[in-house]
Amino acid sequence: MSEKTVFNPPSVRRPFGNYNHGLLVPPGASLLVTSGQLGIALDDTIPESVTAQAELCFEAVSAILSEAGMSFADVIRISGFVTKRDDFPAYMAVRDRYTLEPKPVSTLIIVSGFTRPEFLVEVEVTAARVA
Repeated sequence: MSEKTVFNPPSVRRPFGNYNHGLLVPPGASLLVTSGQLGIALDDTIPESVTAQAELCFEAVSAILSEAGMSFADVIRISGFVTKRDDFPAYMAVRDRYTLEPKPVSTLIIVSGFTRPEFLVEVEVTAARVA
């Protein structure tokens, strides 16, 4: 097997959004795990909107992937954390712009907060490059 295999069994409800329930990565794939990325710019500014913060999170992930010789095509799992249920659609719209086929597995959790109250979203990913 040289590609990732998608699993969305008919016995499990279809995914709520643009993600898959499972991805199988073949043996020998290179694995990259990121720390959670927050919506903060290089100059330490923090945008007020969840959309702008999510874009900074995904741009940071993109830079990490690039440095590892990977891209969003290699992402197999995304974990997103937001502080408000109302921010789900804005976060998912940004996530969906960055993710490629096959869509990664995805978890989105509401949290009570982050290290600073200005932060509204945090994103971490796992990527696997298939040889």
